[in-house]
Amino acid sequence: MAKVLLVEARFYDHLNDMLLAGARRAVEKAGHSHETITVPGALEVPGAIALAVETAQYDAYVALGVVIRGETYHFEIVSNESARGVMALTMDGIAIGNGILTTEDEAQAIRRADPEQLDKGGGAAEAALAMLELRRRLG
Repeated sequence: MAKVLLVEARFYDHLNDMLLAGARRAVEKAGHSHETITVPGALEVPGAIALAVETAQYDAYVALGVVIRGETYHFEIVSNESARGVMALTMDGIAIGNGILTTEDEAQAIRRADPEQLDKGGGAAEAALAMLELRRRLG
């Protein structure tokens, strides 16, 4: 059994609730355990995962959050840099599923976050578990 850490950027409560529900359901369905930690925003997710990796308590990680385009360049910075940070950790061999949504508006975010629609939280958890399995197989 694997222990999975769900790292959520808790900025939009109602959207994160859906992402977490999907991720938790996927991890539990696969027969694994999970814990959740919360960080202020998507930019902090990769750093939190890096800190957790140092503890060697977890086998896989799921990055969760929502970034909705606004009127400023901040959207691009948060979207690009959070994805870059998660990818850097992935390239270091860490099993991560990236469920940080980057959308144009709230309606797109709801569709993607809702476990009964696109279930991107569940998909991110499944990706993390697939990468864990691959690492174990190749390891």
